[in-house]
This record gives sequence, structure tokens and C-alpha cells, in this order.
Amino acid sequence: MLRKLFPPRRASAPTAPAGAIPPGLRIYAIGDIHGRLDLLDLLLDQIDRDDTARPAADTHIVFLGDLIDRGPESAQVVERALQISRTTDRASFLLGNHEEVFLQSVRGDLKALAFFTRIGGRETILSYGVPEQAYLGADYPELLAMLQERVPAEHVEFLERFEDLIVFGDYAFVHAGVLPGQPLTHQKPKNLRWIRSEFLDHRGPLEKIIVHGHTISADIEVHPHRIGLDTGAFASGKLTAMGFEGGERWPLQAVI
Repeated sequence: MLRKLFPPRRASAPTAPAGAIPPGLRIYAIGDIHGRLDLLDLLLDQIDRDDTARPAADTHIVFLGDLIDRGPESAQVVERALQISRTTDRASFLLGNHEEVFLQSVRGDLKALAFFTRIGGRETILSYGVPEQAYLGADYPELLAMLQERVPAEHVEFLERFEDLIVFGDYAFVHAGVLPGQPLTHQKPKNLRWIRSEFLDHRGPLEKIIVHGHTISADIEVHPHRIGLDTGAFASGKLTAMGFEGGERWPLQAVI
């Protein structure tokens, strides 16, 4: 009888976060740039004009990672981001998988360097002033020496300070995604930077709404539990951002 009157309590299913930023904050998240300085400058101008047109707020910009590779001006994008970081404490940078491999390469890992050249690192190496003929004629030790000679130490130190995860209210900003079923505090960097199918195929709610890049889509992907902002800028000519304030969010795009 007691079982019928007071059935055993079942664990409640996770509920989706409401999707709100704390009052007074305004967040702009920028998707994967991949060496497109032209698009980044256009998008930053859009963000500045959008921010100015809205009521005053504590505005932060979050770069979702993969500033480099594939596009033609990776070194210049890093320099632009570095200068931004020196003029404001309201810009945050997430370490993408491409930055991870770049740092491993510059530190002297020849296996990482070989992998780097296969995932778009050629364009990054050339953007640091390595002549194309020298690149084509070099073995990996020679290529490493050229790369280490040309990449400024301040660029390496800047990238080494990049973060893995940033939380504002109901949103968590990461590069690639999260492993479902694991609390944010227990997420491994390799998942935050590299995960795909386990995260992308997940359909249930997560601890936070995850805002990410890493996986290219034709346009912004908005789902109850995640928002994807990688629109393949290096190939599509479209760099995407999203603004967040209170319970609102809105897209911004630079297109060439």
C-alpha cells in the first residue's frame, strides 16, 4: 500500500538551460577564422557598430578558436588578436585543435609538424614568411628550423594563454564541443578541442547550451542544446558571430 501511495522517487531527467546571459553583460562569440583577416576585420567592425547601437553593457568578445590554418593570413590574424588582447581585458580566446597542433610543432614535435602540414598548416607557415619554394624543398627538420626562426615568441606565448572553456550564464563556450554525460568541470581538453560525433549526434539537454565552432556547416546551427558558428570562412568567404544578451541572441556575418 505504501508503495502505491508513495512510489519510489525516480531521478528527474535533465532539463534544458533557459538560455540567458547574466544582466548587464553582452557577449559576442566569433566562429573559426582560419586565416581570414579580411573577414575578421569586417566582422569586428560589424560587432563594434552593433554594440554601439545597443544600450550600454559590459561587452565581451569570445573567439571560439582555430584562428589559424587553411586561410592565407594566419600570422596576421594572430597578431590582430594579440593587439586586441593588449587593448582590452574583455576579449577571451579559446584554444582550437589547430592552435594545439601548431604549438606542438613550434615546440619541436616533428610528428605534430607533419600532421600540421596536412591539416592546413602550409598556409600558416607561408604566412610567417617562409618562401613557398623553401617550404616545398625542405624536410621536416629544416621546416621546423624555418618555422621556429620566423614565429615570434610573443605569438607562441599568446596562444599558450588561450583557454579551454568559458561560461556566461546558461551558455558554455568551447571550441569543438563537450562529451555528453560528463560535467563541465570534468571535461578533458581533447574533447573540448577535437570531439565531433559523440557531441554532434547527441540530442538530449546538456548542463549548459554549448556554443562552439570546429565543425563546418553552411550556416549557423541552432539546437536546444548547442549552437554551431563555424561556417567555413576559409572556403565559403563567410565568417559568423552571434550576440547574446539577457534571453536574446542574434547573428552577425561578414561575407566576401
